[in-house]
Amino acid sequence: MKINPVPGRRRWAPALIGALALPLALTGCVDGDREASASVDSDCPWAPDESITGKVRIAWQAIPNADVVVKDLGLLEACAPKAEVSWVQAASGGDVLKYYGSGEVDLGLMGSAPATKSASAPLVDDVDIEVIWIHDVIGDAESLIVRDPSITEVSGLKGKKVAVPFSSTAHYSLLQALAEEGLQAGRDVEVINLEPEQMPAAWQGDEIDAAWVWEPAQSQLLGDGGTRLLSSADTAELGRPTFDVGTVDRAFAAANPEFVDLWAKVQDHAVKLIASDPDAAAESIAVVLGITPEEATAQSAGLLFLDAAQQAGADYLGGKLAEDLFVTAGFLGDLGEIDAVAPKADYVAHVDAGPAQRVGE
Repeated sequence: MKINPVPGRRRWAPALIGALALPLALTGCVDGDREASASVDSDCPWAPDESITGKVRIAWQAIPNADVVVKDLGLLEACAPKAEVSWVQAASGGDVLKYYGSGEVDLGLMGSAPATKSASAPLVDDVDIEVIWIHDVIGDAESLIVRDPSITEVSGLKGKKVAVPFSSTAHYSLLQALAEEGLQAGRDVEVINLEPEQMPAAWQGDEIDAAWVWEPAQSQLLGDGGTRLLSSADTAELGRPTFDVGTVDRAFAAANPEFVDLWAKVQDHAVKLIASDPDAAAESIAVVLGITPEEATAQSAGLLFLDAAQQAGADYLGGKLAEDLFVTAGFLGDLGEIDAVAPKADYVAHVDAGPAQRVGE
């Protein structure tokens, strides 16, 4: 089966996409036999599917979850050896939406907040995607870090400058936390758009007072004297859970169901590897993120991982996730972060539990 490209989409020049991805590359080394820029040759855990051919482009982010294990171990390449798989790094879910809009990726990881925006009215130009996987449920892996340890309540951020990547789950969690305290971004708190890799320099230059961010920037700020004030686990307890989700272009999914199911199958394998062989999974995460396996283990502890059978159920892809997206849309709409909230049925239509259900059977 040949992978069928999505027709009629705008394209960015390959040179431009490379220029965007290059500054995000992570380097370093791990406490093992591999350099952080290296990956391993891997066998497919089952019989490879040589009927899948053609090109597929996947947007990934430097998050310590199973997606980077799949990338490091080359599972897609091993299980679809006749396909041409390319990986495009993104700094945030907002960037992934841009890549989709420019026709540069077919699948991609983003947070539940940008996924909500993609399903809200009016739809983002040239972006028609659906959620098919939950990479992780976000807990302490995303946190609000403050410079001044005397700030022990969110109310203490009044008049302060807080950095966060816009159109991200962290942005959503920050706005929700401020709203709970009666604070308004722009009026009471200066909220600035900053990508995670830019935050350590801004922090050291006294340009920001706080940041809501994920790993590895979170650990860098904590190691540079910061204090955790809140995490996404706290906002989840208030009824605002956030997720990192796997998305796919709907036209690509319709044209390439075999590849999409294979993608879900290797993701499920990597999730189970984290549970059954955490040391091996930590090494893969460490290699991709350019950290030590011990740091990889610590960072992954702030995320909850679900296998295919778990996430296909009614609590997640099989039901409640669409409701969470709808609730998120209402909150973002109240804050003016989206133009309008779509009918609940639209958010249901943008979640497809099929790949996870078939893999989890």
